[in-house]
Amino acid sequence: MGASPGFPAGSLFGTLTRNWWVLLLFGLFAVIFGVLAVMAPVRTAAVLAWWLGIMAIVEGVVVLVSAFSGSAPVSRGWALFYALASIAFGVLAVINPLTTASVLLLFLAAWLVVGGIYRIVFAIRVRKQISGEWMLIVSGLLAVALGVMFALNPIAGLAVTSLWIGVLALIYGVLQVIAAFRLRSLGKSIGAM
Repeated sequence: MGASPGFPAGSLFGTLTRNWWVLLLFGLFAVIFGVLAVMAPVRTAAVLAWWLGIMAIVEGVVVLVSAFSGSAPVSRGWALFYALASIAFGVLAVINPLTTASVLLLFLAAWLVVGGIYRIVFAIRVRKQISGEWMLIVSGLLAVALGVMFALNPIAGLAVTSLWIGVLALIYGVLQVIAAFRLRSLGKSIGAM
């Protein structure tokens, strides 16, 4: 391995440059996911809810085992309650992922409305101390409008949310791919590979 100023041999940097392909795989996976989310946003929301259900079931089973084995970090009662709640939520999400996604979206809608109202009230109360309070008011109004839209039409809300996630995944994936190839080139140039 060649030495390079600022990048000692065997460092984390060396490990990253040798394993640049892992970053590439993450990036490609994110790009594929992003394309699918943009092409079929409602289906993507259902798939995400389904995966959330699978993760909840697995976590519930792990906590259930730890509750009965005595290795749970909380009381057995709390561990059992959490395990059963996780498993129940997971089963519901797996059986009906679109409904699960819609219910989660309603929580998001409520949060947006409450957060939007908070921003508006905050902006009005501090308008004498700050300039540009109108931007807080506009962001609050937009949050309220988005929350109301999500509540009135959850399917459209799921589509919009999945589109956002898809676009962000595309951007993230492209940046990961670029970073992977840059790490590969840099690793070759300093002899870390």
